[in-house]
Amino acid sequence: MTYAETLAFLYDQLPMFQRVGDAGYKPGLARTEALAEATGNPERRFKAVHVAGTNGKGSSSNLLAAVLQAAGYNVGLYTSPHLREFTERIKINGQDLAPEYLVEWVAQWRPLFAQVQPSFFEMCVALAYSYFAEQRVDIAVVEVGLGGRLDSTNIITPLVSLITNISFDHQNLLGDTLAEIAAEKAGIIKPGVPVIIGQTQPGVAAVFQQKAQALDAPLLFADQQYQVAQPGEAAPDADAQQLQISGAAHLEALELALAGDYQRLNLPGVLAVVDELRRQGFVISEAAVRTGLRDVSQLTGFRGRWTILGRQPLVVCDTGHNEAGIRFVAAQLARLPYRQLHFVLGVVNDKDVTKMLSLLPTAATYYFCQAAIPRALPAADLAQQAAVFGLRGQAYGPVMAAVAAARAAARPEDVVFIGGSTFVVAEIEGL
Repeated sequence: MTYAETLAFLYDQLPMFQRVGDAGYKPGLARTEALAEATGNPERRFKAVHVAGTNGKGSSSNLLAAVLQAAGYNVGLYTSPHLREFTERIKINGQDLAPEYLVEWVAQWRPLFAQVQPSFFEMCVALAYSYFAEQRVDIAVVEVGLGGRLDSTNIITPLVSLITNISFDHQNLLGDTLAEIAAEKAGIIKPGVPVIIGQTQPGVAAVFQQKAQALDAPLLFADQQYQVAQPGEAAPDADAQQLQISGAAHLEALELALAGDYQRLNLPGVLAVVDELRRQGFVISEAAVRTGLRDVSQLTGFRGRWTILGRQPLVVCDTGHNEAGIRFVAAQLARLPYRQLHFVLGVVNDKDVTKMLSLLPTAATYYFCQAAIPRALPAADLAQQAAVFGLRGQAYGPVMAAVAAARAAARPEDVVFIGGSTFVVAEIEGL
């Protein structure tokens, strides 16, 4: 098969949570373990960092990979979902998975797929682990897909685990309370393996403490080790931020290329993981940390998190897609100076979006859209739900139709924001 035919086979034959939602979610590790055993247990042949959390796990994974690359290591990176190309999910030193490897690997193991009947995500994990093992990465940073305990990535035994934060998302699959969601994320904690918790959150901290104690896993709350502040008043439309790190005097005036305010919550966990890797023998200099955090976009190809796409008018996109993510987006938008805010909004149909909608500014003009996936909530339905919260605008359907309308209406002193879903951001031309 060609690369295009291989992708068509994967999308057509295997359930894909990214496109269809719950129907593509198969909890449990049995199928992933069967794939791993049949392919020679590649997960045992490379070192890894495992990253879970409701928000921030993608940013944290990319930041860690960038720092390790800057330190001179051969670094694998597994994240999901992809924005444009399937091969973005699996990278080594910022380079996407080679399409020819994907074609050959799927052809080799296609009979196995017929036997095991894996989900799309389970196949992706087996593919990533095979690629990392065969390419002899020094270390791989592996982002959990959904949850933790039953996530397909959870067949690895990492050097250190990182859990970024806990907030409401995928309640129908992970639980209705923060404690229940935390218990699922805590499922990545392994016996004797150090675990870093990015944020100390009342009500869920005890969940991690109890699980770590039961498994004799050293536990650290990173925000108790490092505090991150922005000295002075930062320009709200800057595409980077200068940060001061308390607890690390040598990291004064640290430059972080990711401009979202919420990145300050991710940084303590990243720094604590770097410390733990140093304790385990990795040589990571201060210069490597600074370079990785400053050049993450160039090193890993990371994009879509408070990304500035244009100025006059200022055009920004962000993949925040749940209550906590939208809360940060709304707060950062509120700091921007503008005459009028034009908000391009699209969501998926398997989430309760009422909390998200209640956080959005009523004074904005809305351009409702739907991404080109089956999970997308129709733009007209979204407009109807949004009206209940005083959010007024027009339904445009396709993402780029809404973006074009917002750009056309915006004056130089206005702001255009595009978001609500990873899949909306993925369709922005020029991202």
